[in-house]
Amino acid sequence: MKVTKRDGRVVEYDRNKIVIAIQKANAEVDCCEQVSDEKINSIVAGIENRHRDNLMVEDIQDMIEQKLMDEGKFELAKKYIIYRYKREMVRHANTTDDSIMSLIKNSNKDLMEENSNKNAYIASTQRDLIAGEVSKDLTKRVLLPDKIVKAHEDGVLHFHDMDYFLQSIFNCCLINIGDMLENGTVMNGKLIESPKSFQVACTVMTQIISAVASSQYGGQSVDIKHLGKYLRKSRNKYTAHYKEKYGDTISDRALKELVNDRLLDELKSGVQTIQYQINTLMTTNGQSPFVTLFLNLDMADPYVEENAMIIEEILNQRIEGIKNEKGVYVTPAFPKLIYVLDEHNCLKGGKYDYLTRLAVKCSAKRMYPDYISAKKMRENYEGNVFSCMGCRSFLAPWKDENGQYKFEGRFNQGVVSINLPQIGIIAGGDEEVFWELLEERLSLCFEALMCRHHALEGTLSNVSPIHWQYGAIARLGKNEPIDKLLHNGYSSISLGYIGLYEVTKLMTGVSHTKPKGTNFALRLMKRLRLACDTWKLETGIGFALYGTPAESLCYRFAEIDKKRFGIIKDVTDKGYYTNSYHVDVREKIDAFSKFKFESQFQKISSGGAISYVEIPNMRHNLEALEDIVKFIYENIQYAEFNTKSDYCHVCGYDGEIIINENLEWECPQCHNKDKNKMNVTRRTCGYLGENFWNEGKTKEINARVLHL
Repeated sequence: MKVTKRDGRVVEYDRNKIVIAIQKANAEVDCCEQVSDEKINSIVAGIENRHRDNLMVEDIQDMIEQKLMDEGKFELAKKYIIYRYKREMVRHANTTDDSIMSLIKNSNKDLMEENSNKNAYIASTQRDLIAGEVSKDLTKRVLLPDKIVKAHEDGVLHFHDMDYFLQSIFNCCLINIGDMLENGTVMNGKLIESPKSFQVACTVMTQIISAVASSQYGGQSVDIKHLGKYLRKSRNKYTAHYKEKYGDTISDRALKELVNDRLLDELKSGVQTIQYQINTLMTTNGQSPFVTLFLNLDMADPYVEENAMIIEEILNQRIEGIKNEKGVYVTPAFPKLIYVLDEHNCLKGGKYDYLTRLAVKCSAKRMYPDYISAKKMRENYEGNVFSCMGCRSFLAPWKDENGQYKFEGRFNQGVVSINLPQIGIIAGGDEEVFWELLEERLSLCFEALMCRHHALEGTLSNVSPIHWQYGAIARLGKNEPIDKLLHNGYSSISLGYIGLYEVTKLMTGVSHTKPKGTNFALRLMKRLRLACDTWKLETGIGFALYGTPAESLCYRFAEIDKKRFGIIKDVTDKGYYTNSYHVDVREKIDAFSKFKFESQFQKISSGGAISYVEIPNMRHNLEALEDIVKFIYENIQYAEFNTKSDYCHVCGYDGEIIINENLEWECPQCHNKDKNKMNVTRRTCGYLGENFWNEGKTKEINARVLHL
C-alpha cells in the first residue's frame, strides 16, 4: 500500500508510524482510558484490511480517530487529535530558521537585496528584517487564507509587504504637516508647539517625518508650501529686532539688507537641517525615512514668494549634494523631490521659469526632481493638484463635511498586484479564455485586498499616536478605532499590475505600442479600472488602480513564470516583465513619443502612475531636457528622467564610484577596489566618455574625467 502525503509525495506505507502515534497519545491518559497493544494492532489491521492501493495520510488519521471513538476512548481520541494537531504545527513551524540564520551570516542574497533603501549588514536593520521574516511566516501559516498564499507563491498575484502584515500598520500617506505645524503635535509624550521661526519649523518637520516613518512601512510626502509661513515669521522677527536695536538711525535700504542677510542665512540652515536630518536619522525599521518633498508654487498662496525662496534653496543644495564618508559630494537617496510645472514656470516666459531651469539642472546632475504637470493633473483629478504619496500612489478626490477637497492627512491601506503575463501565457491567445481567467483572478485579488482592509479594522489610535491622535493623519481620541478613516473613500487601497506589454504581445502578437496591441491594452486597462470602481461602489472602500515602479516584482513574476512555463520569446526570456503600462526598454522610441503614448494609460491608472525616459549624458543636454520638460507640462501628468549610473556588484551600491588617493576606483560603501566588479559610467563632473590617465599618472587627471 502507498500513502500520499500532504505535499503530494507518495511514500511506502509504514505501520510502525501509526503504532507509535497511538502509543504516544496512550501515554498521556489514565490507565482506564488507554487501549492495549492488542487493540492498537487491531486498529492498524482494520486499516490494512481495506486493501487499498493508496490512502491519503489524512484519511488514515480520520480512521484512527473513529476507531478510538467507537471503543469509547474519548479522552484518548482527544489526545490523539491534539497530537495530530501538534504534528501539523511542527510541519509548518521552523520555516524561518534558514532565512533568519542566513540573514545573520549575510548570505541571504534575496532578502538582503529586497529593499535597496536598507543596509542589511547593520544590526538595527537586521532586527527589522528578522521581525519581517517572522511576520511573513505567520502571515502565510495563520493570517491569510490558503488560496491567497498559494496564489502568491504561484505568482498569480503578489501580496505586498507581508513582512509588516502581522501589525496593524499601513502603507503610505500624505502627512498633514500644515495642521501639525500650526496646531502643534506630541512626540514621545512631549508637546511640540507651533514654531516661531523657519529654522525651528524645519527641525520639527524632520522630527515628525522620522516619527511617522517608524509606524508605517511605505513612503510619506510633505508639501513644503507650509514652511513659507514660518520663513515670513523669521523675516518679521528680524525686522522687528533691527528696528528696535537701531530705531531711526538706520535707513530702510540698510534695514532691508540686514534682514535679508539674516533671513538667507536661516533659509540655508533650515533647508540644510531638512537634508541632513532626513539622511542621518534612522527609523525603527532600519532605514532613512522614505520621504518625498512636494515643490509646488500655488499662486493663490499668500506666502508664494517665501515658497519660491525655499524651493530655490532646496534645489541648490540638492545640486551640491551631500558628502559621504570620504568627503565626496554624492546624490542623497532622500528626500525624493517632485517639482510641479504650471503656467507660471513651464518655460514659456513665466515669472518662475528660473526655478524650472534650476530644477532641470538638478535633474541633470542628481536625477531629481520628478515632474508633475499641473495642467494634466487638473484634467484628471477634478481640478486639483497634489502630491502622490511616498510610494507614488495617488489618492482620489475626496471632500470633507464642508465640501472642501482634502488630500493631506490621508493614506493607503495596502497593495496587491496581479500578474498579467501569466494569464496571457495560460490563455494562449484565446481571448475568451483570457477574459474568463482574468475575472477569476480579479476576484482573488479582491479577496486578498479585503484581507488587508479587515486587518486594519478595529485598530485603535493608540497603535500610532503620531498618526491617529496627533495630526499626521487625524486627531482621534485615545482608544478610538480608526475604522471611519478606512471607509467612504477617505483612504485608498490599491490593485497593482505588472506586464501590460508582455500580456499584449502574448494575446495579439504585437507590442501595445502598435494599433492592434493598443486596442487590446486599453480594453484590459479599462477592465482593471472598472473592477476597482465597482469594488469601491459596492464596499465604500477607496479601491484604486495603481501602476508604479515595482522593479523587484517585475523580476519575481518573470522568474516564477519562466520556471513554470519555460522560455517564451519576448516574455520570459528577458528575465523581467515591464512595469505596469510602460513601454518595453528594448523598443526604439523617442522620449516625446514615449511620454505621449503612456499618458493615455496614466489617466486610467489614477491610483498611481509615473513614466520615465532614459537620457544619456544628461549633464550636457540641458537644452534637450528643457524641451522635454515643456513637453511634460502639455502632455503627461507625472514623469521623471533616468540615466546610467555607477554600480558596485559587490554590495549593490548605486551611486558615484570615487577615485581614492591611490588613483584606484573605490566603492564608497563597501570599499571594493576591483574595477572588474564595478560598472562605472558616470563621473563626479558628469563626463560619460572613455577614461584615461595622463602621462605621469599623477592626480592631475584630465578635468573632463573627474575632479579630485
